[in-house]
Amino acid sequence: QVQLVESGGESVQAGRSLQLSCTSSGSIVAMYLVAWFRQAPGKEREAVAALYSNGGRLFYDDSVKGRFSISRPAYNTLRLQMNNLKPEDTATYFCATASRQKSGVPYDTRWRDPDEYDSWGQGTQVTVSS
Repeated sequence: QVQLVESGGESVQAGRSLQLSCTSSGSIVAMYLVAWFRQAPGKEREAVAALYSNGGRLFYDDSVKGRFSISRPAYNTLRLQMNNLKPEDTATYFCATASRQKSGVPYDTRWRDPDEYDSWGQGTQVTVSS
């Protein structure tokens, strides 16, 4: 496991952009799967974007597709670029890493399962007002 620390969360108006960063105590590049999740009050934690190291495959939830972009700009950094933010994007955002595959579920859905991940950050709050 690694230690993860998120940053970049703010209160912004709808239509604006934010960039979230996640800094790891170890190599993120070495992780087989990395992702961003979010959790709004009273709702379950949901995956919004993920990246598999093998082949660099990217996945996005339909609610953020075309607006959010996940990347690894440095060996120990995960980033989430969020454009055209909407009030429904308001949530606490978490980064997560998985060091090895745990589930036999197909890869195109496996990234959504919180149990696949073994390290989590503490979260950063994003609030979008209309």
